[in-house]
Amino acid sequence: QVQLVESGGGLVKAGDSLRLSCAATGRTVSTYARAMGWFRQAPGNKREFVATISWRTATTAYADSVKGRFTISRDNAKNTVYLQMDSLKPEDTAVYYCAAGRTIGAVMSSMYGYWGQGTQVTVSS
Repeated sequence: QVQLVESGGGLVKAGDSLRLSCAATGRTVSTYARAMGWFRQAPGNKREFVATISWRTATTAYADSVKGRFTISRDNAKNTVYLQMDSLKPEDTAVYYCAAGRTIGAVMSSMYGYWGQGTQVTVSS
């Protein structure tokens, strides 16, 4: 089993920054997860890909909507993945989920086997 716990969400104004964290415990890197992803889901919308990073080489990929504003990173020693979100916009408002998977560069939620409980990010205009 892999357990993922997100933190760092909150209420901010447009243009502000937030950093989300995802702490991974359990089987994690050594036995299951080759990559970690961030997804988000706004009310009434489908869950959408935000960013992904590989544990070993830190290979990253981003959704076009966040490219240049969000940065995904990882700390292997702490088994923690971060999502630095800058220049936030009201349309970034959503519940953000961390996920662990075995496919590097995966953008489909079905490619991730473990999920956190989510953290709310609300951006006011």
